[in-house]
Amino acid sequence: MEGVLTPEIWIAVAEKTGLPELRRTTRDEPDYDKLMHYRLGILEQHNIKLSDIQNVIGTLQPLPGGREFLDALRALVQVIILSDTFEQFAQPLMRQLNWPTLFCHRLLVENDRITGYQLRQPNQKQQSVLALKSLNYRVIAAGDSYNDTAMLGAADVAFLIHAPENVKRQFPQFPPVTSHAELLQRIKLEL
Repeated sequence: MEGVLTPEIWIAVAEKTGLPELRRTTRDEPDYDKLMHYRLGILEQHNIKLSDIQNVIGTLQPLPGGREFLDALRALVQVIILSDTFEQFAQPLMRQLNWPTLFCHRLLVENDRITGYQLRQPNQKQQSVLALKSLNYRVIAAGDSYNDTAMLGAADVAFLIHAPENVKRQFPQFPPVTSHAELLQRIKLEL
């Protein structure tokens, strides 16, 4: 979702709070658990609450062309967004994307303070692809970060979109695309 259809939520929070250390994303850190504990420590240290983050998210809009791409894709195939975001973060953006199906995680919150997070399951993106394939679905996947590569590897067809050079270099087996229009064309060729 983030970096493909929507802006990176944590980068927006970093800009709003003036805390550049929150700019670190799964494009930079492949270990999601390590990244989340790092983020939670910064939130605690600076007394940033869930409502503060939700206020920032409320100002965000999908990336240019994101909704149009998703609408065009849903006219052709069933679409499921697999994301390492959280239910409590995603709602305003899902509304703007016309409520696509989203599989993601859940934050643990007490009195507006984020105390932890609950993964749907370890490697949920990859496991979701494997589950869909076990139901005899053909899976075409796209992503942009380290945390997408296991999912991409499990898919029948996979692409990197908007991926940084370090991810493209490390995973040359996934063809890179640079726009939603190009990704839509590549997907159409696979249908």
